[in-house]
Amino acid sequence: MELLLLLMLGAGAAVAVSSARARRQQAELAAVELAKVKAVTEEDVTRFGEELQRLDVDVTGRVLDEATRQDYQRALDAYEGAKSALDAVQEPAEVRGVTEALEDGRYAMTCVRARVAGQPLPVRRPPCFFNPAHGPSAEDVEWAPAGGALRRVPVCAADAERVHAGAEPDVRKVLVGAQRRPYWEAGPAYSPWVGGYFGGYAMSGLLPGFLLGSMLTGWDGGGYDAGYGDGYGDAAGEAGDYSDGGDYSGGDYSGGSDLGGGDFSGGSDFGGFGDF
Repeated sequence: MELLLLLMLGAGAAVAVSSARARRQQAELAAVELAKVKAVTEEDVTRFGEELQRLDVDVTGRVLDEATRQDYQRALDAYEGAKSALDAVQEPAEVRGVTEALEDGRYAMTCVRARVAGQPLPVRRPPCFFNPAHGPSAEDVEWAPAGGALRRVPVCAADAERVHAGAEPDVRKVLVGAQRRPYWEAGPAYSPWVGGYFGGYAMSGLLPGFLLGSMLTGWDGGGYDAGYGDGYGDAAGEAGDYSDGGDYSGGDYSGGSDLGGGDFSGGSDFGGFGDF
């Protein structure tokens, strides 16, 4: 009887030790993944800050009208918001708020450049698929990953030129193990990073529904009800409105879409990568 009791106690202790080891390993893995995602996001914030510095040089000495000043301030506020959000990140899911701010700030910066040049305001489009840090896309092009089917993806002007010329696009790569690979192959830890850039366009008709299937499997993106709105003013120079009736995760986000509860599902697959 005593021997049986000792065996049972020993087995219980072994299970407890094994469970504690598994939790420790999971925590260590989560910390590594968080460090990687934060590093990528910090690179984006730094790059956006450098772009703002160049914009400041471009507009220095110019008399800016009220709409241009508002867009410029919006870009500055987005930068400060992204930095603050990055400092507060404690888990990968919180990275989404950083890239949301960067996506908005880059569009505002694009509007500033258009206004200063006397050009129509650009249509609000998803970021460049190949690298969201390239800023808003300029057009859709036919492209396929290795072994995948051709799909239309939104890309910046420089990458569109590369694809049309048969060259490789400038793809954003991140560290996966010991290798740098396209961000869409980086796994679910990067889902919030992607979501901040592209989430508001998921059912807009401006972004193919396939987006990054395998990486986003199981990502609860908040659900989407309707299309994207115009939300940002017009070519006549009217100030844009970022709250034309849509709601995005509790905040206003471009007219026409209500982003309530739900998840990303039902999209088409992307060359075998899975469903979005």
